[in-house]
Amino acid sequence: MASSALNKPTIPFSEPPYLSGLPSPYYNDSHYAWQKTCREFISAEFSEALAWEANGSVPSTLFKNFAKGNMLIPALPFPLPIKQLKEAGIHELPGGLKLEDFDAFHRLIYGDEMLRVGLGGVPAAITTGINFAIPPIYGYGSPALQKKWLGPLFRGEITSCLAITEPDTGSDVANITTTAKKSSCGKFYIVTGQKKWITNGIWAEYATMAVRTGGHGPTGLSLLWVPLTENDGKGLERRRIYISGGSTSGTAFLDLDEVKVPVENLIGEEGMGMRYIMNNFNAERLSVAIGATRTARVALSSAVEYVMKREAFGKPLIDQPVVRHRLAKAGVMLESQWAWIEQVMYQIGKLGKKAGDRELGGVTAMVKANSGIVLNECAQCAVLLFGGKGLTKGGEGETVEHILREVVVTRIPGGAEDVLLDLGVRQLVKIFKTKTAELEATRGSKL
Repeated sequence: MASSALNKPTIPFSEPPYLSGLPSPYYNDSHYAWQKTCREFISAEFSEALAWEANGSVPSTLFKNFAKGNMLIPALPFPLPIKQLKEAGIHELPGGLKLEDFDAFHRLIYGDEMLRVGLGGVPAAITTGINFAIPPIYGYGSPALQKKWLGPLFRGEITSCLAITEPDTGSDVANITTTAKKSSCGKFYIVTGQKKWITNGIWAEYATMAVRTGGHGPTGLSLLWVPLTENDGKGLERRRIYISGGSTSGTAFLDLDEVKVPVENLIGEEGMGMRYIMNNFNAERLSVAIGATRTARVALSSAVEYVMKREAFGKPLIDQPVVRHRLAKAGVMLESQWAWIEQVMYQIGKLGKKAGDRELGGVTAMVKANSGIVLNECAQCAVLLFGGKGLTKGGEGETVEHILREVVVTRIPGGAEDVLLDLGVRQLVKIFKTKTAELEATRGSKL
């Protein structure tokens, strides 16, 4: 199928190589069909995305349309929770794609197509709760918790968010201070504290929330499934936060003062929250990296298209060596990043969840960190080549102007860039030392 597109002209850097007709070892006919399904659905639903972003909100029907079209499920991390999905009555995805056939590259394609709009806020308004808040429930929740909530969550009947970050606690998750203490009757956790920069938090009905049920440090953390809507004005206050980009993502400040949460809403076991959070981070970071890389592609290809027609000093800008050099530098970073993501997705597909988390945690952290660096280079390149139009909130350069403002929204959430780069190397060294020790122990046992 790839060869059929080989002779179709494609603006440089506008599509991943496999969509430009070039051969790839990763994609089969199922992937090409899925990509077409995703593009048709998402393009139609996001047709007014720029206007929504300018207004700061998406229509209430958007989430419902994704739910009705069964286009929320692909936002879940790979591998899909097939057993729980089938128990909820979901057996296939749009286009007739069976759950069993959904692989890491179907997930990659979905994430890539969701950000083809070039804006992070609109996709985040749809997928953040699905991608980040639900996995701990089907991964670690009790059978009763799963039975009660997974069906409505999968079907999009209720909305959710992930609430970890606090005003004074970002990447340092182990030092979260929001407390959850058992009530005297033993039927409730009483939650008190603050959560900040919570994506979708302004409208979500429930939150997967990190709380402190024990002493200091990581072993004192737990996860709770916290009702938000029913506690509005009853110990819970929400305030909207407007950030540099992604205004439609519904970022919020949550202030909790003795909010009651049923004890059966504990996710997994007390004291295991840090482990659950860390296992969830890999999927979150990879999702951010996929979206950021497509956004970088939107910015850079927009610049290429513009300089091919824009004339200055008597000739098109593309005829200027300095312009081509700037495009080439950004393009090298972009395509290298995409190839790295494809490599990691292939490895995840082969290793599986448990081995993938162990072997690829550090790599995934670095992939996410590098995606922000690449996005920054491509966005700055685009704005500089658009000139004054790249500074204007409207008109021909409005998309690249907006993308540049959203760069920091990629480089900070999910783990700040410098923290993740350091984490990546520490994890690689840790794996090396562990395997070296295991090898030496094996050799010693044979002496």
